[in-house]
Amino acid sequence: MKIPEKIPQPLLSGWVSDIRATEETSPKLPLSLVVITLNEERNIERCIRSVPFAKEIIVVDSFSEDKTVKIAETLGAKVIQRKFTGYRDQKQFAMEQAKESWILSLDADEALSPDLKRELPHLLLRQDADGFRIPRCSFHLNKWIRHGGWYPDYQNRLFKRGLGKWVGGEVHEHLEISGVVVTLEHDLQHFVFSGLSDQIDTNNEFSSLGAKDLKAKGESFSILKLVFRPMGKFLESYFWKRGFLDGAPGLIIALGAAQSLFLRYAKLWEMDLDR
Repeated sequence: MKIPEKIPQPLLSGWVSDIRATEETSPKLPLSLVVITLNEERNIERCIRSVPFAKEIIVVDSFSEDKTVKIAETLGAKVIQRKFTGYRDQKQFAMEQAKESWILSLDADEALSPDLKRELPHLLLRQDADGFRIPRCSFHLNKWIRHGGWYPDYQNRLFKRGLGKWVGGEVHEHLEISGVVVTLEHDLQHFVFSGLSDQIDTNNEFSSLGAKDLKAKGESFSILKLVFRPMGKFLESYFWKRGFLDGAPGLIIALGAAQSLFLRYAKLWEMDLDR
């Protein structure tokens, strides 16, 4: 099924209702859904309800102050409270709590698309795969973003228990799967930001983590890096990866990517001031 370019707001608000009717008739499968959360009341219900056939739901929460835990528990999740220790470590811990034969690791702002939801139960029966690589399509500024390096944004998400390991730095952690990994066609949906303010706040948070990664790798600051790497990132996102085809959102995303990289190097410089 082709995802529409835009989803009207009434459809977004009714997203959960559309899939609720099938939950009681969905047979439970040997699948653990694993999610980490912190104040995700806006997203967690959509995420969990998109996987109605999961026999086990594990939510590792970092002491949310909103209704995240209540919503997750109402939907049958086992909620474990744990201080946040970094994305990689938190996801690794959550994964290790799963007991079923297959594990589906989702972020709270992700959900299975209708086509992927229909396909997934059949994937668990395949004998030729130990895990699956899934294209991810992000929804931002009232549009599905398909250029600028945002799509297909392949993610390892579904795998046999014991064959996955989270690796990487403070940001851009990723899942390594041991064995045969098959690439799928149908999308994982990513409701990436609630709006521009959320995008800016996230860029600020992740640039701080990125600066720590640069520092840990021993990378040194220079004015040339501060000036030209953000500039190169904008040109890559907007022109080389055709972000301009996404209209105004594509321009905003490209400028945001450049801003995030600029802040990363500026914060690396700031760290040196504290010596």
